[in-house]
Amino acid sequence: MIDTIDRRLIAILQGGLARVSRPYALIGQQLDISEDEVIVRLSRLKKLGLIKRLGVIVNHRKLGYRSNAMVVFDVPDDLVTQIAEHVSQLSFVNLCYLRPRRGQQWPYNLYCMIHGKNREQVFQQLDHLIESCGLLQISHEVLFSKQCFKQRGALYKIGAKLENALSDG
Repeated sequence: MIDTIDRRLIAILQGGLARVSRPYALIGQQLDISEDEVIVRLSRLKKLGLIKRLGVIVNHRKLGYRSNAMVVFDVPDDLVTQIAEHVSQLSFVNLCYLRPRRGQQWPYNLYCMIHGKNREQVFQQLDHLIESCGLLQISHEVLFSKQCFKQRGALYKIGAKLENALSDG
């Protein structure tokens, strides 16, 4: 299923992508394969479920964004997917996802993260979100971060799925 090059590719990815214009070309040089082959292999590893996704980790504080808030909404189940699609299209929302409700104490099922230069900006953006997405009558909570934690990329543990793939290579 996967070979030595795939194993090395996974190991390289765990260190993060280089901040260069063509990171896959650089990885290809390290593996002695073409940039196109790196992309093909990544696509295949994703289809196999060995890599879930590739994304960027942005250090918002270094960019001047000092306030971040997780906003949670109690959206009717028959509307939550449609509303989530609208919320996720807003430029100031960088995470938007669904979670199961946790009883009366935590009835929220739609979560989104808003970053701002300050709390006032976050609240202005939230007001825009609520109005533009038709959430005026929807219960919500705003949870501001109190601490900034270290952010890092994925670490791929060798679980059953990866172990099987490795043993086939």
